[in-house]
Amino acid sequence: MNRFALLFVSMMTLAFAVSVQAAEVKIAFVNSSTLLEQAPQADIAKKKLEKEFAPREKEIRDAQQAAQNLENKLNKDGVTMSDSERSKQEQELNRQLRDLQRMQSNFRDDLNLRKNEELGKLQRFVLSAIKDVAKNKGYDLVLAEGVVYAAPQVDITNDVLAKLQQDVKSGK
Repeated sequence: MNRFALLFVSMMTLAFAVSVQAAEVKIAFVNSSTLLEQAPQADIAKKKLEKEFAPREKEIRDAQQAAQNLENKLNKDGVTMSDSERSKQEQELNRQLRDLQRMQSNFRDDLNLRKNEELGKLQRFVLSAIKDVAKNKGYDLVLAEGVVYAAPQVDITNDVLAKLQQDVKSGK
């Protein structure tokens, strides 16, 4: 009985291998990290974020400068100030530093949130471009991460980058 089962499993394995060879599956590879770095949509998103957050960055720099100026004034003139004036200036400096820390923390949180939103959009653009290239070129399977080796003739990363650039030019 064991010989029969072993023979049956061997025949099924052989039949499966023959059918896979007959199907000629067309496989491609794409370097998704390269796409995320080099896609023109990534540059657009970066510039959009820089423009969006530039006023807040300036506000933080101004607040840093104001706190630094007050600290310098305290260091320079603190010995000649009255105790109440020095105390008032120190309290003001502490308030400014707390406000600055809060501004920086809110800025980082908001920036990270927006970066993640833009990264999600970029990933959707890249995935759509990969699917379009794969369909247009007749690929049955596209592999990305975790590939140990891919021959240059199956690497479609440049084709996908070209598609992403074409999408930018056409306004998609």
